[in-house]
Amino acid sequence: MRKNKALLFAAIVLTGFVLLAIFAAWIAPYNPEEIVSSQTLAPSTFHLFGTDDLGRDLFSRALYGARISLTVGFVAVVISVLIGTLFGALAGYYGGAIDLIIMRFVDVMLAFPSIFLILAIQAMLTPNIYNVMVVIGATSWMGVARLVRGEFLRIRELQYVEAARAIGCSDFRIIFRHILPNAQAPIIVAATLGMAGAILTESALSFLGLGVQPPTPSWGNMLMDSQAYMFDAPWMAIIPGILILVTVLSLYFIGEALREKLDVRS
Repeated sequence: MRKNKALLFAAIVLTGFVLLAIFAAWIAPYNPEEIVSSQTLAPSTFHLFGTDDLGRDLFSRALYGARISLTVGFVAVVISVLIGTLFGALAGYYGGAIDLIIMRFVDVMLAFPSIFLILAIQAMLTPNIYNVMVVIGATSWMGVARLVRGEFLRIRELQYVEAARAIGCSDFRIIFRHILPNAQAPIIVAATLGMAGAILTESALSFLGLGVQPPTPSWGNMLMDSQAYMFDAPWMAIIPGILILVTVLSLYFIGEALREKLDVRS
């Protein structure tokens, strides 16, 4: 994998963003929520990314926004992977009526356009970062469930699983000790790609005013703030847009490289 230049570049970029987010409090020159200068100042040595429509430093807001956006993406993916893995494992291992009920429920969830479902739920709840993470995670697990089910259907017929049943292992032990560790490759890839999707969804929700609420900075609500200044202060939109683009591309490159490495059939 070290020979994959796209993967190395993506890993370096993503690690850099994570470190910047972790140490944002020490790196940011200003409080991201305070007015520190004139409105819509162009990038300069005093304000590397310029200032926004209220006079807040965009570099500081971008650093803290990375913390919010990456946290939302990570937590939402953890929630979706846990739910999807549980349902997929039960459906794939037991089959029969349990598989039928779970997969029809998955089909029903997939029938709803996810973004409209998320918007409807967010409109009924109080928009905040915690609701954003839970809602994104709770509405994006279906793909993981289908992947895990497929792996369980394949692995449960292998000889070592039959041997585990023969010596009296419980279903719980067979599922979580014997099958799940050998079905983790597609889960890892799905989690990596799912994090990219969660970041995009959070950005869309914040852009529409139903995500992370001001004055807390996120890349999505930074884009929302820039709508009226696209021509007068284009850096307000360009900077968070580039940050979202680079982060999502990095995650996609990493996910694709992991898929090629972990999928023995490729």
